[in-house]
Amino acid sequence: MSHADPAASAPWIHRGICNASAAVALDAERFVVADDEISDLKIYRFDGAEALADIDLHAFLGGDGEEADLEGGALVGDTIYWIGSHGADGKGAAAPARSVLFATRVDLGTVVPFGQPYRNLLADLAGTPAQRDHDLAGAAGRAPKDEGALSIEGLAETPDGQLLIGLRNPVPAAGALLLRLENPADVVQGRPARFGPHVSLDLGGNGIRSIERLGETYYIVAGPPGKGKAFGLYRWSGRAQDRPAPIAVPDLHGLNPEALFFDPDGTLHILSDDGKDQPGGVKCKKLPPGQRQFRRIAIAPGLY
Repeated sequence: MSHADPAASAPWIHRGICNASAAVALDAERFVVADDEISDLKIYRFDGAEALADIDLHAFLGGDGEEADLEGGALVGDTIYWIGSHGADGKGAAAPARSVLFATRVDLGTVVPFGQPYRNLLADLAGTPAQRDHDLAGAAGRAPKDEGALSIEGLAETPDGQLLIGLRNPVPAAGALLLRLENPADVVQGRPARFGPHVSLDLGGNGIRSIERLGETYYIVAGPPGKGKAFGLYRWSGRAQDRPAPIAVPDLHGLNPEALFFDPDGTLHILSDDGKDQPGGVKCKKLPPGQRQFRRIAIAPGLY
């Protein structure tokens, strides 16, 4: 079943959340999505507006109920890994709930958390070239949209089951940063993270908002490290020496792209973080859940 027209579809509307930030296709009919302002996951049909299911993560994640700021998701086998931004809150205050990597298992049409939330990725970076060259631990103490702050937003699987972690911020002169986590299965069982060499990608001064692999190729939504709407879509070979190539995509319909993923047919889906773009200009948090919404467009194979 294809979920795209011969060009990018007009936006689909899905209700219940506004701040769509990460998503993974469960099968040809459904996808699961995170909202960066709540600690829940929601499952939708591609052709349905209302959520089919809500997975409450508060008890699993623990803490004091503060938002986990979930920003990336990646499917490896039947496991979906999810990652928080690992940054400070909007005012630069410490926000430990955001320092999290955890896993859910796809099981009988839903997702079930397992293992344990891991909160020591930044500490495990100590001694790595990425920490030495860019002081990511120090960057985590700045407001996430300030220059040089830390904000993780992308997560993608590699062919060998490792994870690439994409940073929206900071964006050093050499380009947007991709960290390689070599042992995610160990990490969600509480073992220390092991990092491989990081990669710098020239995205025209932008950071990574989302990254996804299809076959041997990675697709990246790039956007400003701070505020702004200069978004772009890129294709990258996965080789550190290769420069990402910009893709001329059809009309993005004014979206604020925060998540991209592929369905089993190879259709590319882009989700919009619409927390500040609700009907009537009302802020998302002031709307009842039934009136909150986010947009999704679908781009058919051959158009990306």
